Amino acid sequence: MSITDSLYIGVSGLTANGDAISVVGDNIANASTIGFKSERAEFSDLLGGEINGSRLGGGVMMGGTETMFTQGTIQQTGNPLDLAINGGGMFEVNGNHNGMTGSFYTRDGQFQLDNQGYIVNGQGLRLQGYTISSAGVRSPAPGDLPMGAQQSPAVATTSAKLTLNLDSGAVPPAAFDPANPSATSNYQTSMTVYDSLGAAHHVDVYMRSQGGGAWEWHAMVDGGDLTGGTKGTPTEIASGTLNFTSAGALQSQTTTASSASFLNATPNQAIAFNFGDDITSGGTGLAGTTQFAGTSTVNGLTIDGHGSGNLTDLSIASNGTITGVFDNGDRLVLGQVALGQFANEQGLTRQGDGLYSTTPASGPAVIDQPGQGSRGSLSSGALESSNVDIGNELVTLIAYQRAYEANSKTVTTADEMMQDVTNLKR
Repeated sequence: MSITDSLYIGVSGLTANGDAISVVGDNIANASTIGFKSERAEFSDLLGGEINGSRLGGGVMMGGTETMFTQGTIQQTGNPLDLAINGGGMFEVNGNHNGMTGSFYTRDGQFQLDNQGYIVNGQGLRLQGYTISSAGVRSPAPGDLPMGAQQSPAVATTSAKLTLNLDSGAVPPAAFDPANPSATSNYQTSMTVYDSLGAAHHVDVYMRSQGGGAWEWHAMVDGGDLTGGTKGTPTEIASGTLNFTSAGALQSQTTTASSASFLNATPNQAIAFNFGDDITSGGTGLAGTTQFAGTSTVNGLTIDGHGSGNLTDLSIASNGTITGVFDNGDRLVLGQVALGQFANEQGLTRQGDGLYSTTPASGPAVIDQPGQGSRGSLSSGALESSNVDIGNELVTLIAYQRAYEANSKTVTTADEMMQDVTNLKR
């Protein structure tokens, strides 16, 4: 091997270790980058000439880097759209990044809603997942997640359960008069019901004693709320009777009529009024409405139905299920986050901003919900820290620095030897 070969071998060592120092520097610089995966330099030896049939070394080169896809520490943030993956898999995001349009993959779970209501990352790329219809049907393929545009539909009231105690000593008033309900009843309570459009309607329920443990009830609304009604005129939408035993237990209950045609809504809306656990239906008669001595009072009121609602918050479960919280009290499942896994993660190509893209070496992404296959579960309100170990990186940096210094010594020694050869001519 010539002196010139020694010089170039030393230079190869300088180049390889200089590049390796750059890898370590990149790791240290990204020690606080969310979802960052550290890299490790890989060295390859080079072959040079041949002496007596034996191949000689020609130096070294940095053959590439290996990404360390080990788990980073999970840190809590409290932001429900911050997501961390416990285990394998990567988030899929879609959009344009540095002139490239398509799908990218990342462990950086810093997501937010954009001005169109889509879940996006910091670069505006849209998180991919499955949408779920109001009927609970999941989309067959993953796509964008338009959460912010969601609205909870109105639900018409179909049942109203009232629990009261009616005064057993109440004196029957004059026959009930819809035009003057307060003066012809013993007790009044009120509730709010909703029509098929989600409009709220005030309903007054009047209770009138008939004597002997028998009562009648009448549900009234303002006629202006009804098709063909007159504003300011109380109009009956439901009525029925209650009968009590001598011990004050509810013996039976009946509904004579129940039909309301609210303005512009589905006509003839029936509301099932229920006053509790009557004996005729197999109950004790004491778990619902009763008739004991004392002032009449309402003890409980349960009504279904509600108006339409706007999205106020999102929660994401460990399996990626996204639940929307609405201002009308509804909680609806809206979608599910998808994760991708790969036959060879080492084949992925870094694209910057914590993103990776697929290559023939990595194979295509296999997409499914979290928790399936080797895909990990999600932690909402948390982020995965960089997996860079500063202590280990600094030790590696020192090793590369010493190797760089040693190779520089090879170069200076070869230079001195060449200088000696040059001096032979003098």
